[in-house]
Amino acid sequence: MLDDFLVRAALAGLGVVLAAAPLGCFVVWRRMAYFGDATSHAALLGVALALATDLPVLGGVLVVALAMAVMFSSLSERHVSSDALLGVLAHAGLAIGLVAVSLVPGQRVDLSAYLFGDILAVSRLDLLVIWGGAALVGLLLLLRWQALLTSTLSADLATASGGNPRREQLILTLALALTVAVAIKVVGALLIAAMLIIPAAAARPFARTPETMAICALLMGAIAVAAGLGGSFAYDTPTGPSIVAAAAVLFALSTGLAPVLRRK
Repeated sequence: MLDDFLVRAALAGLGVVLAAAPLGCFVVWRRMAYFGDATSHAALLGVALALATDLPVLGGVLVVALAMAVMFSSLSERHVSSDALLGVLAHAGLAIGLVAVSLVPGQRVDLSAYLFGDILAVSRLDLLVIWGGAALVGLLLLLRWQALLTSTLSADLATASGGNPRREQLILTLALALTVAVAIKVVGALLIAAMLIIPAAAARPFARTPETMAICALLMGAIAVAAGLGGSFAYDTPTGPSIVAAAAVLFALSTGLAPVLRRK
């Protein structure tokens, strides 16, 4: 029999994958990888906000992630280079978050749990939050799937079809912020972006349609969670990084198989 904490950890990892894998496809298609990185780094500032105001960590992280998205949207309209802007926001958010956590009075915080996750300490309440957030993200993507695909393919085409590319961008931003908020307990602020990007990138060689890629990304993420948990339990390695390392191995294998698949 599996230990109860391992079952909870597996369910938590699968919940994060349910949200991150299909959302990660849009991150890859839209070349938003650095945006996901900036949002996840800023999550640490949300942890400090939660500790200082007695808010749930989920609430603090969600507020900061949404603020980061709004800030990026408003500043990018001022013709600031997106790469430079995201670089500033990512590193500034992480640095300010680390400083802010250290300044919270009366708090002794294990920063490694927020930086790299603590999936083995997930409680039943955490599971409810993770799966609730994943269900919201999944429902949002399901309802807006075609509109999101059209605006990803071409903003002009989306506008001509009666869509609103800015609204679809906002929906993706909201989904990304929610995913970061629910995933911080599992893989931590430094590894959330990896779980968004790597399973989707690993799924790409096997996909012929957007829907197939989303399904393959889900499978890749689930395999990474199972392999990472198993490896962590067997070799006593950090669990969050082990999951990401397993995902990286899957990406390497899929990249190696890509030339073979293209010839078929």
